[in-house]
Amino acid sequence: MEEKQLSEKESLLIIQQMISRAKDAFVDTGIGPILWGAVITICSLVQFLQIQFDFKLPFDIWLLALAAIIPQVFISVKERRERKAKGWDHDIIGYVWICFGIGIFVINFINNVAADQLNPMLREYRELTGKTDIVNFWSFGTCYLLFVFGYPTIVTGAARKFKLMIFGGVFCWVSAIVSAFTVAKIDFILMALSATLAWLIPGLILRRTYLLQKGKHV
Repeated sequence: MEEKQLSEKESLLIIQQMISRAKDAFVDTGIGPILWGAVITICSLVQFLQIQFDFKLPFDIWLLALAAIIPQVFISVKERRERKAKGWDHDIIGYVWICFGIGIFVINFINNVAADQLNPMLREYRELTGKTDIVNFWSFGTCYLLFVFGYPTIVTGAARKFKLMIFGGVFCWVSAIVSAFTVAKIDFILMALSATLAWLIPGLILRRTYLLQKGKHV
């Protein structure tokens, strides 16, 4: 039995149908950006309050960033199962965000070690010279965190063609530069604002879109 040769028009129609199915099967629940947006915003605001009111929690609040990796893994697995068609970018973006969570914890750990060693010297320097413009190590340590925030945000925004998330990533990088000239407590306000603009708000929009699409197809 001879195989039927497809005409150019029929081949084009099949390709269009495949693309259409892939679009319909695309799943992005928005939970991942909401998760990281909420975690980083909370950690940043708590860090701000600790500096503002001079108290310290019995644990490092940034451990929440490490703990958030666990639900991120489950989110990635769940979204992978829900997809009927999977693009090349889905798995890569999942790994990007897992690496981001580990990276935030590692950078914060290094910053804490550096702060413990440098802050006593900076305190003595202030007392000897009377220069109060040098506050502590965190006046500069937050710059690195904000800079790292931009990477997964811009990559995800570009892959999903989501301009709001790209804008949020750029805002993170601008905040990283600004934070080099501001005191630590202002840096953490910038960090909370960056997390809200880059992840929390886009995540809520994605979540709303996902729920509307899911309701439409049910």
